[in-house]
Amino acid sequence: MLIEQRITVPAPPERVWAFMMDIPAVSRCVPGLDNVARIDDQTYSGVMNVRVGPIAVKLDGRVLLAETDEAARNARMDLQAADKRVNGAVNARMRMALAPSDGGAATDVAIQTDANVMGKLGEFGQAVIRKKADQILQEFARNLSTAVTTATQ
Repeated sequence: MLIEQRITVPAPPERVWAFMMDIPAVSRCVPGLDNVARIDDQTYSGVMNVRVGPIAVKLDGRVLLAETDEAARNARMDLQAADKRVNGAVNARMRMALAPSDGGAATDVAIQTDANVMGKLGEFGQAVIRKKADQILQEFARNLSTAVTTATQ
C-alpha cells in the first residue's frame, strides 16, 4: 500500500533537516511513539501504541536510517514492527524529501510510505489504515512545527 503525504513546516529547510535527522528528538513528535533507543548510528528501536479500528496495537520495532542525502535533503527509512498479541506486523519503506517554500522561510516535506500491513492489522483494509496514517501525520506536523520553531526561540 502506497501512502503519500505532504506537510509544510514554518521553518527553513536546513533547520527542519537538522531536527529530523535527530531521531530521538523527532520521535517525540510522533504520537504514540515511546521508548526510542539508539542501537547504532543508523538503527533505532521503539514502541508505537496506536488504535486501529476497534483494537489497540503495540508495535515493537526498529527503524533503519538507510539513506541520507543532506545536500538534496532526502532520506529513506526502513521500518519493521510487530505486535505479537494481535498477530499483526508492519514492514515499510519511507522516503522523505524536503524543499524550500515561502522564499525559504518554510519547508515542504513530502513523505512517501510503501507499507505492507500483515495479520489482523491488514484485515482492516487500506481505507482505515490510510485514515489512521493521515491522522498520525497531521498530529506529527503540528508537533514538528512547534518543536522546530520553539527550538530556536
